[in-house]
Amino acid sequence: MYAFKYDHPLDDGVRRRVMDELAALERRRDVRVLFACESGSRAWGFASPDSDYDVRFLYVHRPEWYLRVERQRDVIEQPLDDELDVSGWELRKALQLLNRSNPTLFEWLQSPLVYRADEDATAALRELMPDFHSLARCRWHYLSMARKHHQGYLQGETVRLKKYLYVLRPLLAVRWLDSGRGLPPMRFADLAAATVDDARLADEINHLLAVKMAAGEARQGPRLPRLDAFIAAMLAEPAPPLPGGHGGDPRRLDALLRRLALGEALAA
Repeated sequence: MYAFKYDHPLDDGVRRRVMDELAALERRRDVRVLFACESGSRAWGFASPDSDYDVRFLYVHRPEWYLRVERQRDVIEQPLDDELDVSGWELRKALQLLNRSNPTLFEWLQSPLVYRADEDATAALRELMPDFHSLARCRWHYLSMARKHHQGYLQGETVRLKKYLYVLRPLLAVRWLDSGRGLPPMRFADLAAATVDDARLADEINHLLAVKMAAGEARQGPRLPRLDAFIAAMLAEPAPPLPGGHGGDPRRLDALLRRLALGEALAA
């Protein structure tokens, strides 16, 4: 097993600002934030000095919101600025995505950088994750992500170096899934340590990580032949036969929604 560079920079001032933003959002939108985390390169462990903060959260409305005839908007997106990217999903939407084995939600709930977490809600959601995890759906998600970034950003003689990591991370998640390890971890270093078994490839990835964490997001450079060969080989691998569904019971999701969103009203 090889060790890989990683860092989780989270400035105290930014943390306080995020907490203030979440509290203001609760007052303005009349919601309750159940969980908030970092979801991008800072949580993956390879942020650049100028990386922004990708704050993602789950929230719940007051009970009457769930008793309306017309469908309501179930996403909150804050205006972007140079430092913070803040958006969240309403609880019912999150549970629908959990029932569809959504890898993004799995990643949020495994983030190593958590701003806020309602203990009851977070524990309940994490407990459900293994039962609603579909190997086939998650593998397709990560492979599609790798192909999209590879085709869109790694075709020229000079490329944005960070895009290698945006291809490698989902490909290593595919390797993790194919090896039967279950849910892939969010931190890139953990993925790489468990799935990269070639010393020269590990050295090149570590060099890339060092460049990414020291340079700006827009840093460009020549193509990296060893990584190109590894990526091409993985993208060409046939998918193994995998079960398409999951073993979760949607009635458990219904019960959790009623408890977290309507619990006080039902108790009254």
